[in-house]
Amino acid sequence: MWKWIQRQASPKVFYGTCSRLTPWFFWPFASLLVIGLFWSLVISPPDYQQGDGYRIIFIHVPSAILSMMVYAIMAIAGGIGLIWQIKMAEVVAKVSAPIGAAFTIIALASGAIWGKPMWGAWWVWDARLTSELILLFLYLAYMSLNSAFDNPKTAAKASSILAIVGLINLPIIHYSVKWWNTLHQGYSVGTGGLKDPDMQIALAIMFVASIFLYALLVVIKARTEVLVREQNSRWVKDEVEGVVS
Repeated sequence: MWKWIQRQASPKVFYGTCSRLTPWFFWPFASLLVIGLFWSLVISPPDYQQGDGYRIIFIHVPSAILSMMVYAIMAIAGGIGLIWQIKMAEVVAKVSAPIGAAFTIIALASGAIWGKPMWGAWWVWDARLTSELILLFLYLAYMSLNSAFDNPKTAAKASSILAIVGLINLPIIHYSVKWWNTLHQGYSVGTGGLKDPDMQIALAIMFVASIFLYALLVVIKARTEVLVREQNSRWVKDEVEGVVS
């Protein structure tokens, strides 16, 4: 595994790997999305308390989980780049930030849409919601810091340190419904979560589809980022000439 990671440290090899992985991520995502939406909207029964309004969780829960998962990946990739000076790890961290921020925005927006009829308000300063909002600010701070320096190495170092420090917020988000008296409902998966098997299947499919979506966006954005960083390299010029011709 480590040898494979070392090999991916080469921008040319990493670019080629991203190109090959793109269809392998796109088709599972597209297929699972169609199946997941059908299972969520058609097969899954209404909730005995919330009726059809609960169905937004099939978007909300995967987005909320991915918002934390992507941040962890971003911080780990940044740490790898910081410690072992692997530039492609820095690329993964950088391109993950806007994707994670988007998942966080979707989680907050879908939660607000669900919260209005259930709580009577679009927003409350609940522990789960507040810590998730802080996560969005961490993403925005990471992206701002990464673009604040002309030197990519300095930008990666500063933003990676911020990302690693921000990891402390992830367990706060996860355990906030246990640690504090919160309006937010408990876990939607596991004990006390969805009871109907069709609901669980739909949620699982949408969650896996979200993972493939993240992976797909990473390889697409990483290819572009590598080309920008290595634009003066011979192999990039050959690649561009090959596309043009």
